[in-house]
Amino acid sequence: MARAIWTGVITFGLVSVPVGLYTATEDHTVHFHQLQRGTADRIRNKRINERTGKEVDTSDIVKGYEVDEGEYVVVEPDELDEIAPGRSQTIDISDFIDLDQIEPVYFDRTYYIAPRGKEYTKVYELLRAALAEANKVGIATFVMRGKQYLTALRTGEDHLFLTCSFPCAQALRRCGHG
Repeated sequence: MARAIWTGVITFGLVSVPVGLYTATEDHTVHFHQLQRGTADRIRNKRINERTGKEVDTSDIVKGYEVDEGEYVVVEPDELDEIAPGRSQTIDISDFIDLDQIEPVYFDRTYYIAPRGKEYTKVYELLRAALAEANKVGIATFVMRGKQYLTALRTGEDHLFLTCSFPCAQALRRCGHG
């Protein structure tokens, strides 16, 4: 079985459904490795200090914003973590709407959602059947890989799909609100 790329719970009201998120589409892009000509030796990129020419350990690297030539404001990783959306363990459904109310142009990727164990199959199926019977889509938000997404939770024949918008900030810019 495929490995979940995200695990958490779908929540709405007092209901929680433990689920895993699985990729519904495959990346068919050709990915190349860099090799030394005439050999099969892989080439690796190293982080090198421009001034000293010495390799720098990943733990010694911070981000910086140049405010003037050669003058930087340094931002530590924990400071970035404080302002970034947290790692969400929930897909929070905030509303239920008709699928035809959603413009497909705003959605980027689709994922399968599956119950996170046989003991959750019944509650998962109740949610799936209720959405199908009502012909509704759950509108939700969740955070994955440090970005918040607006999503549509919709039904398939025997499973749920999560269709993600572009990250929220990007989606708002696309529709002229950011």
